[in-house]
Amino acid sequence: MHSDDAPSDTAHWSPLETNEWYAARNATTTLRDVLTAAGMAREFPCLRAELNAFGQGLIELGRVSPSTAERLAELLRRAIACIRDPHDTADGCGRTTD
Repeated sequence: MHSDDAPSDTAHWSPLETNEWYAARNATTTLRDVLTAAGMAREFPCLRAELNAFGQGLIELGRVSPSTAERLAELLRRAIACIRDPHDTADGCGRTTD
C-alpha cells in the first residue's frame, strides 16, 4: 500500500547542484578554448566535464591519436620551457622590447 506521507527511498541529488560540477565544467571550457586556439579542437571530440560516483569533478579528454598526443606533448614542453626561462627565444617565448 502506498501512502503520500511515506518517506521516499529514492536519492534526490543532482550534479548541477554541486561546486565540483561547475569547477569541472569551467575547466573544460577553459581547456576547450586553449585547444581551439592551438588548432586542436577537432582532435578532442570527446572532451567533456564529468562527475564520478563520489562527486569528484573530472575532465574527460577521450581517445586521441598518437600524432595528437605527440603534438600536445610538444606544446606542453614548450610551455614548460617558457615558464622556466621566459626570455629564451629558442622556443618562441621571449619577447623583444623596443
